[in-house]
Amino acid sequence: MKEFDYIIIGGGCAGLSLAYELETHDKLKNKSLAIIEPRDEYKRDKTWSFWKVFPHNFEDCVKKSWNNFTINSPNETKYIECKRTPYQTIDSELFYNKILSKLKLNKNITFFKNINEVNKSNSIIFNSVAKYEDQKNKLWQHFYGVEIETDKEFFDDEIFNLMDFACDQRNKVHFFYTLPFTKNKALVETTWISELDNESLKDYDQQIDNYLSNHLNIRNCKINYKEEGAIPLFRQKSIKKLNEINIGSAGGMTRLSTGYTFLNIQEQSKYIRENIDNINKVKLFQINKKYDFLDNIFLKVLKKNSSQMGNIFYKMFDSSPSSIINFLSNKSSLFEDLEIISKMPKTIFIKQLF
Repeated sequence: MKEFDYIIIGGGCAGLSLAYELETHDKLKNKSLAIIEPRDEYKRDKTWSFWKVFPHNFEDCVKKSWNNFTINSPNETKYIECKRTPYQTIDSELFYNKILSKLKLNKNITFFKNINEVNKSNSIIFNSVAKYEDQKNKLWQHFYGVEIETDKEFFDDEIFNLMDFACDQRNKVHFFYTLPFTKNKALVETTWISELDNESLKDYDQQIDNYLSNHLNIRNCKINYKEEGAIPLFRQKSIKKLNEINIGSAGGMTRLSTGYTFLNIQEQSKYIRENIDNINKVKLFQINKKYDFLDNIFLKVLKKNSSQMGNIFYKMFDSSPSSIINFLSNKSSLFEDLEIISKMPKTIFIKQLF
C-alpha cells in the first residue's frame, strides 16, 4: 500500500476545506495527500450559514446574503440589522465543485473509499469523522428543511427569519428558520434542541406542513430540495493519538450553544496551513474556552427550563446587533460578553453555577 505525507479522513466540509487551504497555498506542491471519503458522488446535501465576521475562501459559493433578520416569540417580532456582518448561506454543491475542480489539478492528491487502502503508519492524519455512538441521549440540534417554490411572489428576500418560536414546543426547544433566496423560493427548517433518541419529535414533514399552511399561509408550493441533519451540542471525548489531529466537529469546531461550525473550520484550516511544517509541535487550534464555559451553563439552563427558552433567546437580541453577532461568532470582547449576560434571567443562570 502507498504511503502519503498527509491523510485526511472524511471528505466533507472540514476535510475539503483543509485540503483546499493547503493546495491553494502550495503546501502540497512537494507533498502527497490521501483523502478518505466513502461517498460515490458529491451533490447538494447541506446548507452552511453564518455571519461574515471575517473574509473566507468561498465568497463565490454564497447562494444568498442578507443584511437584516427577525426573531419571533409567540407574541412579538424583533427586527435586527446586520449590514456590517451580513448573514451568508453557502451552497454545498458549489462548495464541492469549486474544491474538487482545484484538487483534481494536483496529481499528488488521491481519493480513496477506505482507510485500509493506504499505509498510514508514517503519515500525519487529520481526522474529521467523529464517533457519537451511544450518545443520542445527550443534547443535539436536529433539523429538517425543505426548499420550497411558490407560484406567486411571497417572500421578502431582503430579510431572513433566524428563529420563530411561535410553534409547538412539546416541552423541548423548537423553532423554525426561514431563508428566502428569492421572492418565491425559500428554505424552511424545523429545528429542535433535544435528545436525539426522542422519536416523538421527528414527525418533521408534518411540522413543516403545519407551519407552511397555518403560520405562513402557504397552501400550494413545490418542494425542490430536502435536507436533514443533527449537530452534537457536546464535545467528543478526544483520545490523543500520535500523528493524528481531529478537525471540524470532531476537533471541537462546533459552537455548542448554536451549532455554527463553518467559519470555525475555515479558521482551523488556516491555522493548520500556517503551521503545517511543525504541526505536531504547536498547540491545537481551539475555540476560546470562555465560550465552552458560557455555552455549557446556557445548555444546562436550556435542559431544565425548556419552556422559557424562546423568551430567553428573544431577550438575548435586546443586545446591540454587533455584540450578539460577535458573541455567536466567537469574536466578542469582554464588554460584549457582559452585555449579553446582562440580558439573561439572573436567578436560573446563577443556579447552574453551583
